Amino acid sequence: MSTPPVHENPPLGLLPKLIFASRWLQLPLYLGLIVAQAVYVVHFVVELTHLVEAAFGNQTALQALVSSIGYKSDAAVTTLNETVIMLVVLALIDVVMISNLLIMVIIGGYETFVSRLNLEGHRDQPEWLSHVNASVLKVKLAMSIIGISSIHLLKTFINAGNYTDRVLIAQTAIHIAFLLSAMAIAYTDKLMSSDH
Repeated sequence: MSTPPVHENPPLGLLPKLIFASRWLQLPLYLGLIVAQAVYVVHFVVELTHLVEAAFGNQTALQALVSSIGYKSDAAVTTLNETVIMLVVLALIDVVMISNLLIMVIIGGYETFVSRLNLEGHRDQPEWLSHVNASVLKVKLAMSIIGISSIHLLKTFINAGNYTDRVLIAQTAIHIAFLLSAMAIAYTDKLMSSDH
């Protein structure tokens, strides 16, 4: 039984080689996003440390938390209350969701636009990476942005007394715009995939 012949790719000309190699110009962008993710990790640890210290009565940590979440009250905040805890936890969740978004952009973008990561069969390969392409990545990113926007909107509503009606309406309108955009992206993707 004979083996099928192996077809070698024809050599590329100089201009196609240059154009194809230009995809590596995105590498510094993805490395920069990794640095940004490291900054988010440091921010997360600082906020979590302040939360734990404030739970044990540290007034400096409590004031750092209150100022970082933008919480204002008629009376001075001297103890950790439920609203402050909720706003800090939502801020921590927000950091995690943005970090997840960064991972999707870094890994998915690199795999889609720069080079293969060759993770097939690796036990830690993300499930979504096995079927990622530009279209899937767009929908996943849109869904992540909606999740982040939802957290921001919830934080704003919990702390509504510190915002004007204009800000509340604007944030709600922006969130609705994100929802409509994601629905349009998903619908367009469905139309394109049904055509194939």
